[in-house]
Amino acid sequence: MTVLLAAGLGSTVVSAQETASGDHVKVRWLAPETFGPGQETIGFYFEVDPGWHVYWRNAGDSGAAPRFDFVGASGEVGDIQWPFPVRLPIEHLTNLGYEGDVAYLFTVTPAASRMEIVVNLEWLVCKVDCIPGYGNMTLSRPVGERAQWPAQDRQLRDRFAARVPQPAAGQSFPWAVSNLSAAAQGDSLQLILQAGEGASEPPPPQVFPLDGGLLTAKAPQLERSGDIIRYTFERVPGAALTPSTGFVVSDGTRAWQLDDLAIQPASSSAPGSQPQSAGAGQPLWLLVLAAIAGGAILNLMPCVFPVLSIKLFGLMGPEAAAAGRLKEGLRYAAGVLVTFAALGGLLLILRAGGAAIGWGFQLQSAPVVLGLILLFWVMALSFSGLYEFGHRLMNLAGNSRGGAFVTGILAVFVAAPCTGPFMGAALGAATLLPAYGAMAIFLGLGFGLALPFVLLCAFPALLNRLPAPGPWMETLRQFLAFPLYATVIWLLWVLGRLVGESGWLIGALLMLAVVFAFWLGRHQFRGSRWIAWGLMLVALVVSFGAANRLQDAGVSPVAVESQTGWQPYDRNAIGQALAREQAVFIDYTAAWCITCQVNKKLVLESDEVEALFRQHDVYLVRADWTDQNPEITRALGELGRNSVPVYAWYAPGERTPVLLPQILKADMIEALFTDD
Repeated sequence: MTVLLAAGLGSTVVSAQETASGDHVKVRWLAPETFGPGQETIGFYFEVDPGWHVYWRNAGDSGAAPRFDFVGASGEVGDIQWPFPVRLPIEHLTNLGYEGDVAYLFTVTPAASRMEIVVNLEWLVCKVDCIPGYGNMTLSRPVGERAQWPAQDRQLRDRFAARVPQPAAGQSFPWAVSNLSAAAQGDSLQLILQAGEGASEPPPPQVFPLDGGLLTAKAPQLERSGDIIRYTFERVPGAALTPSTGFVVSDGTRAWQLDDLAIQPASSSAPGSQPQSAGAGQPLWLLVLAAIAGGAILNLMPCVFPVLSIKLFGLMGPEAAAAGRLKEGLRYAAGVLVTFAALGGLLLILRAGGAAIGWGFQLQSAPVVLGLILLFWVMALSFSGLYEFGHRLMNLAGNSRGGAFVTGILAVFVAAPCTGPFMGAALGAATLLPAYGAMAIFLGLGFGLALPFVLLCAFPALLNRLPAPGPWMETLRQFLAFPLYATVIWLLWVLGRLVGESGWLIGALLMLAVVFAFWLGRHQFRGSRWIAWGLMLVALVVSFGAANRLQDAGVSPVAVESQTGWQPYDRNAIGQALAREQAVFIDYTAAWCITCQVNKKLVLESDEVEALFRQHDVYLVRADWTDQNPEITRALGELGRNSVPVYAWYAPGERTPVLLPQILKADMIEALFTDD
């Protein structure tokens, strides 16, 4: 397959031999004819035609680093060692790589009698245009008492080994890092070095960023004052500020690597370019009011509808006319507020510990989603009237004293993944405010969510407008089971997005086991109830354990179908699009966010809007946050948000985004282009 693909791309690949070649590139081993018994440094020697170049580990604004896939070795193989690069200006872009020949090195420890290596290679060679290359190389050498090298190959190896960066922690590093900090405006990063003994005379050393997703490859601005050198690097547009980063420092002959330098954030603003609709600068009372309004609107969101049905039965049942209605409403409000406070407190604790996490994080856990599938499945069966157990569950949720409190808890868990109008700015500000201000916003959301139900309980005149109880309630109860079944289907889809296709199987088998256990428990033969409970316990342990293992193993198929025009979130690609002044639209979404899915189907993927995007050559990005992607979490924080949906629009030539409302309409997208 590799041979056919490479041939189709115009690259010549020689399989299963000691060399590989492609257009403008020849690759061979730098290795001894006989290995010694100890560790040895060998490499891949790239002979590149004049005027062409290959790339460093951070390729810069475009290009791609070569890949070395070691598919077999008889001894131990170390990581690739990258000689320090040079900057390669290509029109308005800057790449990092090598003009002419280069050797990528690595260490090996041979087996007892023979050193065998099989490796697949991929590379990109560029001048102005770029040509990919592919190859397969093998190495087979005997192991003797000492290594025997061809003199020329040893010299080449030593030449490039001298250019591999050494740890800056060693005594040979002639500079000291004084500071690494973000600029107040959020679009640059400043590294300060202080020259020490052995430091080179002017010109100052070159510094190359290791993280191409955070900093551009463009040469930094230099300021030198005595022994102090300040390097100001440009940030990649839209890139979130990471806690630390690294650099390679070179004096032209030697190089040193600075790893995990802590970045001091700007004191005057949050990192990154602030969008035009960010809410962090608003007064607290206004943000709390927005949170209350957003919480109240959540009652109308589709993700909360199944819980609304439970509350509705609590009002329509025989106990609805009792004097304790207000107490029921307050118990429900207490459940909502306690749960919002608990989730908000957890978010604040995680934030204090440096974790990047956002609102709706509970549905990024496969076991939590599986638990909700089970809960809604049992509730749906109870609404359908199939099991006496279900009737008792419905009565608990709707009418019992503790049930109102539990219903409030459930309402928060189902509502949290949705971000309605007014909520985005409030929740985003909560990530930056002190703990008391953030908690006030969380409680404001809870107050707004609970308010409509409390008002219904507190004012009998509102309840009197509801129809009188009668046989129609049984029909309505059975009808409302169908939104619950639909919720189960949606949650099964979410589980599949989190853990792969097996998620559907795990959820469906658990649902089958639960129904069979209910059926078994109703048959009064000897021991049937104990068997039913045992089956239920086994099904729960096996299914939750499997879901947790799959998610921990990273079995997640979350992906974007590029053929639809939408690309997955990639800070480098976004930065390149902005650099060429292309319009960019980013859809921050998640499978568990119903609002996101509604906007996607009704607006973003409608024929009308897709035609607009194509007509104006918009670079479309779908930032899928289903499985708690830390890069997307940081990007949301950069925009002053910690929930989805978020829609960020970068007009052509603009580096500061405009954030669209959470509920989209097609005319909002049209206005992006008519206003230009």
